[in-house]
Amino acid sequence: MKFMLLIYGDEAAATAATPADTRVMSPDYTAYNEALIKAGALLAGNRLRPTADATSVRVRNGKTELLDGPYAETKEQFGGYYLIEAPDLDTARDWASKCPSAKTGTVEVRPVWQLD
Repeated sequence: MKFMLLIYGDEAAATAATPADTRVMSPDYTAYNEALIKAGALLAGNRLRPTADATSVRVRNGKTELLDGPYAETKEQFGGYYLIEAPDLDTARDWASKCPSAKTGTVEVRPVWQLD
């Protein structure tokens, strides 16, 4: 089964990092990525740009509305994801608990709806 691990955290803390810091992956994330790869579980993953760079698109009454920046004020922002392969939900939850961001933010585990 495929699962998305959706990573939420404090964007303000992440944006306080220096440009040099943001180009280098932390040792915890390097180890986590290597473990996912070694287990054959990693399908994809990426860090996202800050919410200030986002555009929300919605269509109301046939009119397209573009909203720059974050759509909602929240304590945690969606900052990245992993798409993994796991035999069951318990295994996916275990991978989520090992994600470094689980220590300071939230990692949501969501099964991917397979279209046949």
